[in-house]
Amino acid sequence: MSLAYLIRRLGAVIVVLAIVTLAVFAITAVLPGNAALMVLGENATPDALAAMERQLGLDQPLAVQYLDWIGGVLRGDFGTSLRLQLPVAQVVGEAFWHSAALAVIALVTVTVVAIPLGTLAALRRGTAWDLGIGLFSYVGTALPEFVTATLLLVVFAAPDGPILPAGGFVAPGEDFGGFLLHAVLPSATLGMILLAHISRQVRSEMSEVLSSDYVRAARLKGVKERRVILRHALPNALIPAVTVISLDIGYLLGGIIVVEEIFAWPGLGRLLIYALQNRDLPVIQAVVLLLAVVYALSNLAADLVIAWLDPRVRYA
Repeated sequence: MSLAYLIRRLGAVIVVLAIVTLAVFAITAVLPGNAALMVLGENATPDALAAMERQLGLDQPLAVQYLDWIGGVLRGDFGTSLRLQLPVAQVVGEAFWHSAALAVIALVTVTVVAIPLGTLAALRRGTAWDLGIGLFSYVGTALPEFVTATLLLVVFAAPDGPILPAGGFVAPGEDFGGFLLHAVLPSATLGMILLAHISRQVRSEMSEVLSSDYVRAARLKGVKERRVILRHALPNALIPAVTVISLDIGYLLGGIIVVEEIFAWPGLGRLLIYALQNRDLPVIQAVVLLLAVVYALSNLAADLVIAWLDPRVRYA
C-alpha cells in the first residue's frame, strides 16, 4: 500500500466531510420552527426574539452563518447548546463515549462470534450445524431493532423475575460490573443483525475458498487441516467480511438511535432525538458531523485492514 494511496484516501475523506458539513447546515437551516423561540418560550416578545436572533447570529445571511460555524468547528469550538446552556463539545463528547462503549461491545462480540459461526457452517456444509446457523442468520436479518429489543426485554427483563436490567446506564468508573449488566441487552439488540450479516458472509466466502485450487494443493502437500484453515483459507475469506463490517458501521450508527431510546442509554442517539425535539441546532450539527466522521474513518480503516490481510492487494 503506497503513501500516495493513503494521502488520496485521506483527501477523499476530507472532501466527503466538507460536503457533509454543507448538507448538515442546509438541513438544519430549513428545519421548521424558530431556534430563538425555542430558547425563550412561546410568551417571548418580538423585541426579545429579535435580540436572541442577533445573539445567536440567526439574523446573518446563511453563508455567513455557515462560515462562522465551520470556522468554530476547525478551532474545536462547536458552540453552546441552546437548551442545556453547556458547551456542545462537552455534551456531545460525553454522549459519544457512552455510544462508543456500546458500539464497541456489540462489534467486538459480534466479530468474535460471527467469524467462528460462519467458518463452522462452511466446514459442515449440508449438516444440521449449517442449517441451524443459516436459519439463525435469516431470522436475525429479518427482525428490526425494536422487535429484537422487545423480545429480549420480555425474556430477560420480565417484571416477575428480571435477569438483566431493562434499561438505564451506570458509569464504568462507578460500577464496572453494573455497566456491563446494563450494556448486555442494548448491545445484543445491536449485534443481532450484524451477527447474521457477518456469519453469512464468512460462510459464503469460506465455502468458496475451501474449494479453491490453492487450498486443495495445500492439502495434497500434507499440510495439517488446522493450518490450512487458519493460514490459507480464513484470511482470504475474511477480506469481504471486513468490507461488510465497515458497511455495517452505518447500520450500527443508525440502529443505535433506536436502541438507545428504547433502553434509556444516554448516548449520541438519544441526544440527537432530544436535540431534534428542542431544535438545538448546534447539538444537531455536531452529532451528525461526528457520525459522518466515524463512518468515513471506518471505511478508511477497512481498506487498510484488507491490504494487511491480503498481501496481493497493491494500491497504486
